[in-house]
Amino acid sequence: MSLRSILQAAAQATAASLLCAVAHAGYFQWEAVELPASSGASCGNGSPYRFFVNRTPFSTKTVVMFEGGGACWDQGACKGGTLLDAVNPDGVPANYMTDFNRQAKLGLVTPFTMRLHPLQSVQTQGWNIVYLTYCTGDVHTGNKVSVYDNVDPAKPLSYFHRGAVNAKAVAGWMARNLKQPDHLFLTGFSAGGVGSAALYPAFRDAIKPKKMALLADSGPLFDVPRNATPEQAPSVLLHNKIRGVWGLDGPNGLVTELITKYPGAGSADNLGSITAGLGKIFPNDRIGYANFQEDTNFSAFSYQKFYPEIANAPDNETRLKLLNQKWRQEIGPWVAQMQTQPNVGYYIPNKRELNGSHCLTIVTFGGTSIVEAGLKDVGRFVDNLLDGKGPVMRAYETQPLSQRVLLSDWFADLIAPLLP
Repeated sequence: MSLRSILQAAAQATAASLLCAVAHAGYFQWEAVELPASSGASCGNGSPYRFFVNRTPFSTKTVVMFEGGGACWDQGACKGGTLLDAVNPDGVPANYMTDFNRQAKLGLVTPFTMRLHPLQSVQTQGWNIVYLTYCTGDVHTGNKVSVYDNVDPAKPLSYFHRGAVNAKAVAGWMARNLKQPDHLFLTGFSAGGVGSAALYPAFRDAIKPKKMALLADSGPLFDVPRNATPEQAPSVLLHNKIRGVWGLDGPNGLVTELITKYPGAGSADNLGSITAGLGKIFPNDRIGYANFQEDTNFSAFSYQKFYPEIANAPDNETRLKLLNQKWRQEIGPWVAQMQTQPNVGYYIPNKRELNGSHCLTIVTFGGTSIVEAGLKDVGRFVDNLLDGKGPVMRAYETQPLSQRVLLSDWFADLIAPLLP
């Protein structure tokens, strides 16, 4: 046998041995972690809360994904079933990440949660991955058990809005069981976008990473004072509804906790003050928000149940027009609020066909270009947040094109009808 053959065989044996050791140690596969009942964590139906970890031995860097999926403040929506209702009403099974029929789709739901994603690469695919499932109907922010009986008064539903409790328990588990990360990236889509921003301080405090950044995708907390009128801030009816049913500003609520610990972060009378507030309390971190100007899902979640003219619109075209009028009204003050902090950035293209222009980072980054700024997709914003070089990116599309000019945009629009 030649020296070359001997060396090649040795290399193959070493690689095989390493791969076996890595697999045996539980790396590069989804590990289910069930939080004990003593932690207070649970899904909305009272079943155990589970999240998932996919570790690598080659880095301490970690990306945390907050899952999205509707929300609820009534009996029907908390039982799930429609696009805007609470996802996972029956809880989270141990095989959640390996069952293609679940929302995570084996991790394919976002490029951040699949190591070799077929449609999109992103630098965090080589990092440790933590996936916070969503089963509490409260955009990961609640701490209250509410009873709903509007659909069937004879069978009232006791629902555990424990999203904030779950998330803080996950942060504690990570601090105890994973190495301190050189870089921690919190992100989330839809309801998870809200959760990733609202729980950012909890994760930073518990885990103490050397470097940290946020990308909250399509879960905007608009600038809405508690005493605003619906004409001034259309989301005020939603915000004031969820304060009570989710326990946000109760004695053990997340808002109360944040303002007590970080009084300079904002005001308990404005849930959206945390948007810029994160930039104030963590001036060395990059805080990023992404949204479409023609989002049809989060706008429906925000307004449809509160405005009869929208809920009873004569046709879908009228409904979408009314939704977008209110949505665009709130984007302006939201952007102005973000501009008050030098480390807070945003990426706001007009629309894409996929998922009703809701969420920029699910499935693929395609369809998120801002051509007038020379930005191919939201991936440029992700890199700006992670690399920390130069000014934080602020991009807002003002000249939407009538037809696509980039192949990635065209492809995203092409596959949009094929997705549920």
